[in-house]
Parts: sequence; C-alpha cells; structure tokens
Amino acid sequence: MQSIQDALYNWMTIKVVCDARPDDTAALDTLAFFEKLLVEKEVIIQSLFKEEPFYFIEYLYENEVKKQRFPIEVIDVMLNQIKAEPEKYRNLE
Repeated sequence: MQSIQDALYNWMTIKVVCDARPDDTAALDTLAFFEKLLVEKEVIIQSLFKEEPFYFIEYLYENEVKKQRFPIEVIDVMLNQIKAEPEKYRNLE
C-alpha cells in the first residue's frame, strides 16, 4: 500500500507536468489516477505553492490540516526530462 507521502509526491510530480502541458492526455490520465488514490485515502488538497527551494502542499487528513514539502528539483525531474527530449513525449491522442 502506498503511503500518503508517496501519493502526494506522485500527484505533485504529474500535476507540475499537467500545468505545463494542459493538452497532454497521458499526463491528465495519470493525474486523475493519483487524484482518485488521494480521494480513496481521504486526503483533500487545500493549497499548493512553490517557494524556493520547495513545493508545499497543505492537505486535510483525518480532520487535521497537514503540510508536506518536496524539493523543487525532485518534483520537476519529470517535467525537465520532457522539456529536454520533447520528441519522446509527444501527445498521441
């Protein structure tokens, strides 16, 4: 079973990609998968913001607001890879 931290990390990584590539159907499908996973874990995202050197997520879990942070460089790895080799990440819709 995936931890909440892992689910948030995966959601955040693909959310960054979707924000940069709103027409990327594969990324949108993947984002929907991780959003469903968070709903199943009863995690509700309250806010998300970027402040060097981290992304911060505030979320509601078990009636308590919690916070999680992830290094920007770790979250942006997938997006940076896509930008470096766009020919490998074409939208095949």
